[in-house]
Amino acid sequence: MPLTLEIVTPEARVYSDVIETVVIPTVEGEIGILPGHIPLLTQVEAGELRVSKNGRTEYLAVGNGFAQIDGDKVSVLAESAIDEAKIDEDAVAKAQARAEEALRTRESMDPAEVERLEGVVRFSIAQLGVKRRRK
Repeated sequence: MPLTLEIVTPEARVYSDVIETVVIPTVEGEIGILPGHIPLLTQVEAGELRVSKNGRTEYLAVGNGFAQIDGDKVSVLAESAIDEAKIDEDAVAKAQARAEEALRTRESMDPAEVERLEGVVRFSIAQLGVKRRRK
């Protein structure tokens, strides 16, 4: 019995397909989801999400968010998500450097801006991890 996986960000549906398994990065560590998994709601942490389908593994970088498992449906609601093939390593490294530089003056920043920049850094690290691991 297959799983249906849907990954949604505020901007778009990033992934929607029938799969065999998925490994999701959570604040408690990675969790693997197989068909028939018990219902679960968990907090997703920025990192590498792995999808197994037709004997192949696909990799995506995801930002912070939540995952809900209900029957054979897995829904991931994340701040950001991107498929490995679409990651531009140079652009991501530059965005990370800009965010880290801006964070050096965090004392004078609005807390919401600090949180946003920290999210950029975490998602950048996740994207670079996915891209560099596959080389």
